[in-house]
Amino acid sequence: MDLKAAVIGAGIISDQHFEAMQRTEGYTPCAVVDINKDKAEQAAKRYGVRAYTDYREMMETEQPNVAAIALPHFLHKETALYAAERGCHLMLEKPMALTTTECDEIIAAAHRGNIRILVGHTQHYMAENLAAKAILNSGELGELVMINDTRHIHYYKDSRPQWFLEKAKSGGGILANLGAHSIDKIQWLTDSYVRRVRASVSHHGKRGDVEGSGIIWLELDNGIPATIVQSGYPGASRNETELIFTGGMLKLNTGQDLWISRGGAYEPVEVNAIATPFELQYRELRDAIREARDPECSGDYGRSVIAAIEQVYRSAETGTEQELI
Repeated sequence: MDLKAAVIGAGIISDQHFEAMQRTEGYTPCAVVDINKDKAEQAAKRYGVRAYTDYREMMETEQPNVAAIALPHFLHKETALYAAERGCHLMLEKPMALTTTECDEIIAAAHRGNIRILVGHTQHYMAENLAAKAILNSGELGELVMINDTRHIHYYKDSRPQWFLEKAKSGGGILANLGAHSIDKIQWLTDSYVRRVRASVSHHGKRGDVEGSGIIWLELDNGIPATIVQSGYPGASRNETELIFTGGMLKLNTGQDLWISRGGAYEPVEVNAIATPFELQYRELRDAIREARDPECSGDYGRSVIAAIEQVYRSAETGTEQELI
């Protein structure tokens, strides 16, 4: 039997959720929710579902099996708790919540109701990343020595909603929002968790109270060191992860391409996408529900990323290295 699925939040990302649901066996989209009635109705018309302005009304009326929560970060906890307490499995956009305490509340509610949570860390499902992980795991380039991740993007562009730039609503600036992707990518590629961090952040944005740039040094459980460098000011865009091995290097431009060096110049790696990252996420959640198991990007995993981000900010505030318990 198909899973009835609703999307809570009709922003830009909602289109990717609905399109993935429509292309993935086992789902029947039923509803969309947004406090902006026009946005909800427009999305409902595009995807042939019913529109609501209150997620509580939608949950009681539609009784979906799966809810995709695509809301501002500060609304994740209350919405996830409401859905989980009504037996609804969760496709929860990243970051999972504002704090590890909020993550713990969501995880506890899911355990009480035997609910599956998939946190939307799309790095696990992107074709270039999957190809890089396969090469890493093959041992072809020898032992992994370090990882350097760099991200430059105009974070303060006028089109970015204001709530992203208010720490109380977003949880932080570029290091919380895009840094979550980098931390997740590094953890997933190495099958290891962040153990220790040291960070420096800077605030040069023209609006909001969040940082617009920062540098993170981290060490993983397996001893591998990594750096994350991010800036959100005008300039050339860059999204590059370089993996350095004893026998070569990988250069990963996530969402674009993958390059390999076997001791000389970089050469392109052929990458074949089997489906979109969102489709792969929905397949994983569907299978986890059917098999009564946790998805790969479980609530516990999503919490690990938030735990690392908390220590990044604590390190920046205190000027000291922080360890994750």
